Amino acid sequence: MTDLDFYKNKRVFLTGHTGFKGAWLAKILTEAGAQVTGYALQPPTDPSLFELAHIGDEIHSVIGDIRDYERLLFSLQGSRAEIVFHLAAQPIVRESYKDPRGTYETNVMGTVNLLEAVRHTESVKSFLNVTTDKVYFNDEAPDHAFRENEPLDGYDPYSNSKSCSELVTHSYKKSFFANGRVAISTARAGNVIGGGDFAADRIIPDCVRAISRGEHIIVRNPNSTRPYQHVLEPLSVYLEIAERQYQNGKYAGYYNVGPDKCDCVTTGELVEKFCRAWGNATWEAHGDGGPHEAAFLKLDNSKIKNIFGWKPKWHIDEAIRRTVEWIKVYFEHSDINEEMTREIGGYFGA
Repeated sequence: MTDLDFYKNKRVFLTGHTGFKGAWLAKILTEAGAQVTGYALQPPTDPSLFELAHIGDEIHSVIGDIRDYERLLFSLQGSRAEIVFHLAAQPIVRESYKDPRGTYETNVMGTVNLLEAVRHTESVKSFLNVTTDKVYFNDEAPDHAFRENEPLDGYDPYSNSKSCSELVTHSYKKSFFANGRVAISTARAGNVIGGGDFAADRIIPDCVRAISRGEHIIVRNPNSTRPYQHVLEPLSVYLEIAERQYQNGKYAGYYNVGPDKCDCVTTGELVEKFCRAWGNATWEAHGDGGPHEAAFLKLDNSKIKNIFGWKPKWHIDEAIRRTVEWIKVYFEHSDINEEMTREIGGYFGA
């Protein structure tokens, strides 16, 4: 299990801190006693976890565009960060079809800008770029779990832009950081669920919106298989990678951060589990003729298990149960920051 004590008083720069995963990571780091500087656009959803939990009160929050190199460089150098987590992105597949140019500008040139800023910031020792499980060339072969040495070639603009972000990171690592001054890794994470996700075109937020309106949950692709995991699972691995490579550069590399095979389920199975956990909720399949999305995707997580001794803690049923509990707390207008503290303690403290 990740040693959060390592992060006490560490200076951390986190891009994308106003997003779903970024807000959770910022909260974990503040609970650990880190000095966090966040850099991101305004929260991408309304409501947003960042605002509900008042994360901006606990960190130094910079509202800025990852495409603005000068502001990014100024913010990174001013933070004197030792560790950089790069989560800022345009993260939605369907949105990338609507705005491919913006997606590439953010996900590719944003990565270039940040790595260039790292190159000119002497304090940085550890850099982690969070990409996606969708970076691989996917021929959708049945039951094939991708390994880190397989070809990168995402299909849609989002997935492809993240493949490009990986390649940019590889190039900077070899071209400018071969001397080991900064340990650099990428993390290819699976689909995450958890409390505080309000994004459009994601299955659990779609379920919650339907329930709040008293409607059936509509599932576009009930037979699509994805590697689902609770949001705290990949975040714990990100923290582990950044810590280990900070201490010893031999741990820098490219890592799949996905759940076990038992947690790779179809969207229909996920929604059915959600409905049972929620109680009195129903769903139906209804395709909308939308753009291509892969029907089958799994990750091989043996590398992080072998190198870090990591294993998933909350499997799919537990992840859904905790997500439902969090959402009900939100509906009851309870203290979201306190609920995040409780959940983080439950995951990292046991």
